[in-house]
Amino acid sequence: MVIDNIYNSAELKMSKSVEVLKLNLAKIRTGRAHTGILDHIKIDYYGTPSLISQVANVSLIDARTISVTPYEKNMLGHIEKSIRESDLGLNPIPMGDTIRVPMPVLTEERRRDLVKISKSEGEETKIAVRNIRRECNDLVKRMLKEKEISENEERKIQDSIQKVTDSKISEIDKMISHKESEIMII
Repeated sequence: MVIDNIYNSAELKMSKSVEVLKLNLAKIRTGRAHTGILDHIKIDYYGTPSLISQVANVSLIDARTISVTPYEKNMLGHIEKSIRESDLGLNPIPMGDTIRVPMPVLTEERRRDLVKISKSEGEETKIAVRNIRRECNDLVKRMLKEKEISENEERKIQDSIQKVTDSKISEIDKMISHKESEIMII
């Protein structure tokens, strides 16, 4: 009933936070090329900001090079400029109708910076999960105060919310340690 709704809502919100973390971690470079690195880059398409995947075909040439082929030739300059000005530190090279984006070799210092960024993303997600837990617990306490639920029900829901919180925190930790090992592999 009400308890199930609170639990399901908490679990759904926490799962969404973890999904956002997955997307953010996918944007962090590991030294290998993958097309997802460019997914968040927006291109000015006739005055409308559009994702790169909507105005060009993004593919891999080899393990260290991404190829971007615009659907319209006149978009080549806009795409190149957007990639260059992104926060990725990439240097696109126009070659005829396509743009080659070579992935620079990561230095040890840059790898450590990327690990720090990954851990920071993980901590932000953990904070979001804990805030969801706190909001749900506050709601349950308010319901107890207004005598909508009993003390036993309050304890049950708080225990179940704590269990889902612990499982999500554990999942976040696993994702971060996996990303860290992925980044540090040379």
